[in-house]
Order: sequence, then structure tokens, then C-alpha cells
Amino acid sequence: MIKYYHHKGRLDLEIGGHLQDPVIAYHTYGTINEKGDNVLWVCHALTANSDVADWFPHTVEKGACLDPEKYFVICANILGSPYGTVSPLHENPETGEQYYTDFPKVTIRDMVKAHALLADHLGIRKVRALIGCSVGGFQAIEWAVMEPWRFERMILCATDAKATPWTIALDETQRMAIEADPTYGERRPDAGMAGLAAARAIGLISYRGPEGYNLTQQDPDDIPADTLRRAMTYQRHQGDKLCKRYNAYSYMVILDAFDTHDIGRGRGGMRKVLESIKMPTLVVGLTTDIVFPPGDMRVLADRLPNGKYAAISSPFGHDGFLIETGQLNALFIPFIEKEL
Repeated sequence: MIKYYHHKGRLDLEIGGHLQDPVIAYHTYGTINEKGDNVLWVCHALTANSDVADWFPHTVEKGACLDPEKYFVICANILGSPYGTVSPLHENPETGEQYYTDFPKVTIRDMVKAHALLADHLGIRKVRALIGCSVGGFQAIEWAVMEPWRFERMILCATDAKATPWTIALDETQRMAIEADPTYGERRPDAGMAGLAAARAIGLISYRGPEGYNLTQQDPDDIPADTLRRAMTYQRHQGDKLCKRYNAYSYMVILDAFDTHDIGRGRGGMRKVLESIKMPTLVVGLTTDIVFPPGDMRVLADRLPNGKYAAISSPFGHDGFLIETGQLNALFIPFIEKEL
């Protein structure tokens, strides 16, 4: 069941501005033990939410890596997301009106500051494992730098320490699609939906990649020339599907935060910061991921003093971490259970 923490006070933001009395939505599974040493904190990806069991199949169950009978699992919804945490569709307590495009720009560091507020509120001082995939990995590695004392170990899957020109270009193309929708900017929750659908279709191409599409979206032999191809209907279906659960304003906020991600900013550069992360870290790549290619993941692991690289074999590209949960559990479980 979703829970809410209503923080009293200002959350000052990295780029400028603030959020007054922000609400943070979160889910928990399992129970903290007497020693308080069984906490697993999961950071969610772009359009996911704090309900890990909803979007991360076969991980929050007995015998899996996030076993609620053994661990206390927690995930907080990120700033700007439409799943309960303060977002563009929330009312600004200082004006009495919804934010929409007035929502301040947030960064990954701001998202982590909100996570830390929640952790302090809940009295969580020690986390056995900090886990993040994709944009969740951005949050995890940033939090490991900001508060290394809070975590024993970390798992980074299909992610990076800095947004690359490739990923930024993917995001900018999606922003262009949303901005091309003439309704975007209107102060109503369904504004920009045609643009959002197109943006999602663009993003999905990079998430699945050629192998994933060619495996799952093949048309039957001798399909008539005047028949819509399966890949065409799939793209439209996925765009419409996101529009039923998301909004263009939140999507833009999170894309912008994605592109500011750089753990080396203001800290002497990425290499220096990575070398300072001493906790044991499992870095997991996906063999066909074109968003965060496995070669980049190997480099990330090599730059961490206690980094270890492992790979998940999948034809489903970046989305493989949501699909190949058998392989994922096989890698995560021994790392989480290992005594340090």
C-alpha cells in the first residue's frame, strides 16, 4: 500500500528555486529486523513508481532478491513523477494553483535529497544494499557519493555515472516531440498527450533495440500491402498506454533531470568521484542494451575500487532488466547475501 511522508519545510533545489512542504510517496515490503541490518533500498526508473512489486516482476517474492520475508524493502517515488510525490500536477502551496510548467527544474541530486529526507524520517541509518537500474542507477550512485556512510553495498544495473551525449540526444528528440504538440503548455492535465505518445514511441525504440523488435514484432508471411504492420500498431499502443498513466509535464521534468546527471559535477570530475566510492558494487550490463552499452558498464565497474562486472544475456535490450528477472535474481541474491 502506498504511503506518504509530508515534509514540513523547504527543499532547496540544486539549480535554484525550492519546493515548499513536499510530499514523498513510498512503498515498503517486509519488516525491519531488530538489528536494523536487513534494509534494501530500490531506486526506480524513468516512468516506474514506488511499487516495486508492480513493475519489477518476480523480485519482491519469497526466494527472490527482494524477498520480503528476509528483508525490509523500500522505494520512494521520485520528484516530478505523477505517482504521489510532488509533481507538476500538484498544487503549489505558495500560490494555491497547480504547477504545470511552473514546476521548478530538479536534478538527480534533488531526487536523492528527497530520498534522504524520507530515510531520516523513517530512522533508516544503515542500508544493506542500495539498488538502482537505469535512471534508478543514477539516483543510487549519486546517493552513494552524497551519503556513503548510509550504505554497505550497491547494485547498479543498465546505468551510468553521467548522462552521455547519446542518451541526451535520445531525450532531446523526445522533448521535441512533446513540444511539437500545440496543446503542450496548456494548464490542464491532458495537455501534450499526442506529443507524449510520440515521445514514448521514440524512447521505446532505444529501450528494446533491433533484436527485441525483430524477435517480437514480426509480421506473418504474405501480409497484404495495405495492412498495418505489427511494429506500427505496437508503437501506437505503447504510446497510448503511457498516456493513460502519465502526463507530459512529469515526463519533461524527469527527462531534464536525466540529462543533468553527472556525479563529477562540482566535485573534481567523474573519475575522481568514482575512485572515492569504496563500497562493494555489483555493476550489471545487458548484452544488447544500446542505451547503456555493456562496454560502458565494464568501464564503470573498472573505475570503482571495489566494482565487479556481470552481464545479463537478453535480446530485449535495455528493457532486459525488467524481463530477465531469473538471471537478475541469480546475480543479485549472492551479492546481497554475502557477508562483508
